[in-house]
Amino acid sequence: MLRILKHPAFARLFAAQVVALAGTGLLTIALGLLAYDLAGPSAGAVLGMAYTIKMVAYVGLSPVLGALAARLPRRSVLIAADVIRFGVALFLPFVDSVAQIYVLIFLLQSASALFTPTFQAVIPDILTKEEDYTRALSLSRLAYDLENLLSPALAGVLLLVMSYHGLFVGTAAGFLISTLLILVTPLPARPPSKERPFRERLTRGAWIYLATPRLRGLLAFNMAAASCVAYVLVNTVVLVRDGYGMGETGLALAMGAFGAGSMAAALTLPRMLERLSDRRVMGNSAVVLAGVTVAHGLWMQQAGVTSWPTFLILWAVVGALYSAILTPSGRLLRRSAHSEDRTAVFTAQFALSHVCWLVAYPLAGWSATEGSQALSLMVLGALGLVSALVGYWVWTPAPKEVEHEHPELPEDHPHVKAHGGRRHAHAFVIDDEHRVWPTHG
Repeated sequence: MLRILKHPAFARLFAAQVVALAGTGLLTIALGLLAYDLAGPSAGAVLGMAYTIKMVAYVGLSPVLGALAARLPRRSVLIAADVIRFGVALFLPFVDSVAQIYVLIFLLQSASALFTPTFQAVIPDILTKEEDYTRALSLSRLAYDLENLLSPALAGVLLLVMSYHGLFVGTAAGFLISTLLILVTPLPARPPSKERPFRERLTRGAWIYLATPRLRGLLAFNMAAASCVAYVLVNTVVLVRDGYGMGETGLALAMGAFGAGSMAAALTLPRMLERLSDRRVMGNSAVVLAGVTVAHGLWMQQAGVTSWPTFLILWAVVGALYSAILTPSGRLLRRSAHSEDRTAVFTAQFALSHVCWLVAYPLAGWSATEGSQALSLMVLGALGLVSALVGYWVWTPAPKEVEHEHPELPEDHPHVKAHGGRRHAHAFVIDDEHRVWPTHG
């Protein structure tokens, strides 16, 4: 897997991702401490609103910002987004009201909503071989998991020698280094594309996404993953403290087990995907993840919490299944759009996948608070199972080359002439000549 780091452009971009993730991890810790300073016992409500603002920016603004930046050089877009994040991080130590937190978080997450899909869409243009791109996806998943594990430890060390305000400086440094690395990395130019009105640019990614069966399946599998893992992210702290009577060390072990499972899956996925289809890996993982979640809830309802070692094993399994669902998604997006539409499709995935989390997070909190931890597991697991089955249903297997006909195109149309007639077969992608997925061959 690490051999793809010999590719100089990808190595620099991966380093930019790692340092930006480290900065974001420090921001998470510092933001919690800042919220407590400003709001005391109401800090949880402040953070909850901050994360809601993050999701609203991701879902509502990413398509708009993507459409506005569709014609701009990708390096300029990435650098501008990083510079905004750098500036916001520098302002955060001087915040003295909750309202200021909300404004700055909105600006920072809006910049991330522009940066992330643009960054993700550049990688397949750099790593043109699918096996290299698959390894890059696994390496990216490892980076996210390591950030979740190491950032709290790094923050703990830094807090020994500085106040939490210094962590915001670390966040700014991460974004600055990311900017410099992108600045010195040669990026492929945007593929040529025809002029389109803003409204079409705004909706084109979602149109391609929702018209492609495998991407509709991906969205359903994203919902399955979000449903089950929302319980882990929202309720683990309550389960560890109230169910097992453990403190911060127990919480760290539980989240560490989840991250370790995710990393283990990311390491094995490149070879697994050489032998098994994406649909089989992602679909089976989604069904098993939902089944494990429901079974955990039923067990807790009947017999109480499991033993502590069993719980850690469960969280490692959940982490592995979660990684198996999410990691291959970039491969599907890459196959499902021409290069000129790729950023729009990655932006659609970014927005639509966060809609899933916008549903799952409140459901996880409400079902556990109004019901019980067991009920929350069963409700979220049931939603995950339904989503996984829907994913299997809408993502029907298709051959690499799909036979179809173009009765609407004239005989002298370039596409018809290139393929020897109106009826032909080729790798099918939704575009201006292929506006509907063929259902009858």
